[in-house]
Amino acid sequence: MANELDRVRALVEPITSDLDLDLYDVERRGGTIRVTVDTPPGSDGGISLDTLSLATRLISRELDHEDPITSQYTLEVTSPGLERSLRTPAHFQREVGKDITVRLAGHAVSEGEARRIDGKLVSADDSTATVLTSDGDERTISVADVDKARTIFEWGPKPKPGKGPGNTKTKNSSNKNTSHKKEKQQS
Repeated sequence: MANELDRVRALVEPITSDLDLDLYDVERRGGTIRVTVDTPPGSDGGISLDTLSLATRLISRELDHEDPITSQYTLEVTSPGLERSLRTPAHFQREVGKDITVRLAGHAVSEGEARRIDGKLVSADDSTATVLTSDGDERTISVADVDKARTIFEWGPKPKPGKGPGNTKTKNSSNKNTSHKKEKQQS
């Protein structure tokens, strides 16, 4: 199976390069071959739907022509999204400076250490990643010991107390209700 994925990667890389895209990942999940493409590191924007659609057509045509997968599969061409999975050393290296969450494999955790690490990814190389946690500690982990990791996207400012979705009354609406009541009382 790994050999088939290597062959898919070799077929897809020239296509993504021609489209000025980065081949982020190739993986198999059950009967699905997922090809994840992204804009080059440091790009301002993400991938447009038109570009993703074009990449899908070109990759599908190439895989149909070369037939690198011996079994039946469904092709999925996607972007990594805002909260992207970190599986390889290259993924960690690309995301240095971003907030991440990591869950280590059980065998990689010493007694008294947390299995989950959240913080800013401050450095990464071909085998390790260093995370600066919120308490100011730096923790260097082996990428091979990572069970699951992803970037964390901050979805905007946290709501102010009393301004959450469950509180529908605002200062203006209560003033309107008050003035309306006063009008009724005067008439």
